[in-house]
Amino acid sequence: MPPTLAEVASLPQLGLRALTEMRADLPVRWVAVSELEDPTPFLEGGELVLTTGMRLTPGNAVPYVARLAGRGVSGLGFGVGVIHQVIPPELVDAARDQGLTLLEVPRPVPFIAIGKAVSRLLAAEWYEDDTRAFQAQRELTRAALRGPGPLVTRLARELDGWVLLLDPSGEVRHAAVAAEGPGRAAELARVRRRAAELVPDLARLAQESRTASITLSGKDDHVVAQGIGVSGHPRAFLAVGTAERLPRVAHTIVGSAVALLTLQSESPRTTRDLRSALAGVLLGLPPGGPAFPAAPVRVLACAGGAAVLDALGDDDRCLPVPLPDGAVAVIVPAGAAERVMALAHESGPVGASEPSGLDDLGQALHQARQALAAARRHRAALRYSDLPGQGLLGILDPALARGFAETLLAPLAADETLITSLRAYVAANGQGETAARALGVHRHTLRSRIQKAARLLGRDLDDPAVRAELWTALAVTASGTEPIGHPGH
Repeated sequence: MPPTLAEVASLPQLGLRALTEMRADLPVRWVAVSELEDPTPFLEGGELVLTTGMRLTPGNAVPYVARLAGRGVSGLGFGVGVIHQVIPPELVDAARDQGLTLLEVPRPVPFIAIGKAVSRLLAAEWYEDDTRAFQAQRELTRAALRGPGPLVTRLARELDGWVLLLDPSGEVRHAAVAAEGPGRAAELARVRRRAAELVPDLARLAQESRTASITLSGKDDHVVAQGIGVSGHPRAFLAVGTAERLPRVAHTIVGSAVALLTLQSESPRTTRDLRSALAGVLLGLPPGGPAFPAAPVRVLACAGGAAVLDALGDDDRCLPVPLPDGAVAVIVPAGAAERVMALAHESGPVGASEPSGLDDLGQALHQARQALAAARRHRAALRYSDLPGQGLLGILDPALARGFAETLLAPLAADETLITSLRAYVAANGQGETAARALGVHRHTLRSRIQKAARLLGRDLDDPAVRAELWTALAVTASGTEPIGHPGH
């Protein structure tokens, strides 16, 4: 509510003094300074009018006050010491007779100071309204998560009145009253009976714009009704009733409730296509339609489970489904796969299939699972096409691979020179001359070391299969504590 005249008059810095009865409950909606004999054409009502009485005479004081009172101003402030040293008695008498509050403004107080003071009070009121609206919107949103019934109940409390949610025929879906205690049941029954009285007006509202609302005033309450929905005829109606007309902030709160109810009423429409497409798949029809992402698509296998579902939210480009092992598969348009992979990777490893058509999603899921198996070892996000780049090491079980490598190379563990020489020899594919140059030793020295390694290992190093095993074992041990197959190893 705007500040009252009593609040403004009580500000100590202004030093205002009431010369007639104070209408304490009158709101001051603005401050208007005017020296016109008739300023009413420029007023809306609710103003505190300030004047120095430049055109005031004993003869025009009565009609001057009558015009202001008839316009519905909150009060009249008269600045003394400029034109008149004291307020003319004719003006005081006229104000007293016509019930207009007359305030004396001391000479040192400029009119602009009064205007600024009222502006600050109005700004504080607007801020308070905005804060209340924000808090109410948050509470309504929290209630809406539990359904339209809790939202209607919360709205009735916020408005200190009653609320009805009605279907298009006027039948009550949900009803709530702010009243508590023994009289609550009777009030709720009265409100439900009130719904029948609203049906003709709701029918008229249904023929108007979807954004239209109607306001009705009865002997017991003031009612505002608005349609719910964004397409065609309203899918429901929201009616609220309060003892007094709704202030600005209350209209904002009602608007938030209408928006939330509209989202709830329209949400089944957003899933209708998906349910239809699912039915088609179950019937053996080709997948397609707006519910399916346009081919090509990728299938992602995500280890993050429920956290991935939370991260994806309501992105209708993604079709997620939980897998039996706790992972989540996501069908996503190929063009959006990189972004979704990065989002899902925040919750754990991710594997992605190659781009696929909608008729080959089973194979795509198989690829995604294979990629995820490799990605789990590195806590990475891998595409199926990345697996060949990981080489043989990328698909080995780390524990088994390290056990194999340590067992195979155990006879050489005490001689680092032999390990280094063998590594160079295997890397050169058994070419002694090339390996010797890489080590910076004579070829005869390298040959002697390789022969000794072969005896200790009990293996024929001229056999390509033996060299392959040794290459694997040496690569695994070179990884140390890092994941085997790590780039560079």
